[in-house]
Amino acid sequence: MLTHAQVWSAIDRLAERAGLSASGLARRAGLDPTTFNRSKRMTAQGRARWPSTESIAKALTATGTPFEVFVTLVSPNESPRRPNESARRPAVPLIDFAEAGNGGHFDAGGFPAGDGWHRIAFPSLDDAHAYALQISGQSLAPAYRDGDVIVVSPAAPIRRGDRVVARTRDGEVMAREFKRRTPKSIELKSLSAAQPDRTLAATEVVWIARILWVSQ
Repeated sequence: MLTHAQVWSAIDRLAERAGLSASGLARRAGLDPTTFNRSKRMTAQGRARWPSTESIAKALTATGTPFEVFVTLVSPNESPRRPNESARRPAVPLIDFAEAGNGGHFDAGGFPAGDGWHRIAFPSLDDAHAYALQISGQSLAPAYRDGDVIVVSPAAPIRRGDRVVARTRDGEVMAREFKRRTPKSIELKSLSAAQPDRTLAATEVVWIARILWVSQ
């Protein structure tokens, strides 16, 4: 039988897997920061308050977590991960975002290749080719700030409104919001007022991949 305590514990574990507090998870999901706070789990009269399916769905989307993984977090036998357990997590390749445009870091399909990649522990992903980029500077603020790490999945489907990383034929690598793709062009919205929106010829884009997760 599914209990109130199990569901809330699963949300706490989900936040911990993403390196977030409960309020940080809510913000990442576009919800009120207090949505997952402990004070919201019981009413003033002492009745149990359950999280909505919509809020759980948004939290899973924001962290790139499949529903079947969330189900395992509901299990009372599943203990939250502690920091010293990170070495046992699967690792993903990592380079600095500013280096991503240099030759040799990606193959023609947009998969990590060559030397220069570090490895960081990260919860299991469905994409064996996922990789991480560390942001340097404030050129992508306020979406991403200096030191943030974004995890990118070449295999994830891309929809309007998703944040993506794209590479052009001249080697430019950019982070933008995906707006639209037509047979002749790809429209990308800027994440920062300091950078313009871009409309690129479809033939100019070598690859485009979805950003699944960011540490902030």
